[in-house]
This record gives sequence, structure tokens and C-alpha cells, in this order.
Amino acid sequence: MRAAKLAEMTRGWFVGDFEPTLYRTGEVEVAVKTYKAGEVEAAHYHAIATEITVVTGGMVEMNGVRYGPGDVIILEPGEVADFRALTDAVSTVVKIPGAANDKYIPGAGR
Repeated sequence: MRAAKLAEMTRGWFVGDFEPTLYRTGEVEVAVKTYKAGEVEAAHYHAIATEITVVTGGMVEMNGVRYGPGDVIILEPGEVADFRALTDAVSTVVKIPGAANDKYIPGAGR
């Protein structure tokens, strides 16, 4: 058995082909991300990966749409999304495949 603390991981990512990680694989990436009200993530997209986000606590907004606990959002490759925490929030994110270096900022590249 292995164990780690989420706080030891980079921005909540704990499964994937990066360091630190609890389980190294290029097949998938998994994170539990926490946000303070007002935090934002810049609009981005993935050319290869599908990104699935489950809001597990709080309220968030993606592309102008509000989501709360239990909402599941799937972004297919090429779909651009921004993110804003409307309240303190928690989400679980799965990116399939792991696809390192597959995050792009519209108009800016990676």
C-alpha cells in the first residue's frame, strides 16, 4: 500500500505521467482541485484529450454556465473552456488520455 497527501501534489493532480504523482501512467490524469471563491483558470483546450470535470462542492462557472455539486462536464478535444469559482469549490478532474503537453491557450499556443 502507498499513501500520499493531496497537498503534496501539484494543483491536486495525483495520477498521471508527471512528478509528483501517486500513480504514474500516461493513460489518464486525475486530480481533486480546490478553489477559493473568485479563483479563475484561463480559457484553454486540449487537442488530444477529453477532460471530464465533476463538481463535488461549491458553485463554479464554465463558459458562462453555472454548475454545482453533482454536475458533470465533458470537454471534447478542441473545445475551449474557462473556469471561475463562484464560491469555495472542489472538483474532480479526469483527463483521458494523459497526453502530456496537450494544454493550449486560444491564440497563444501552449
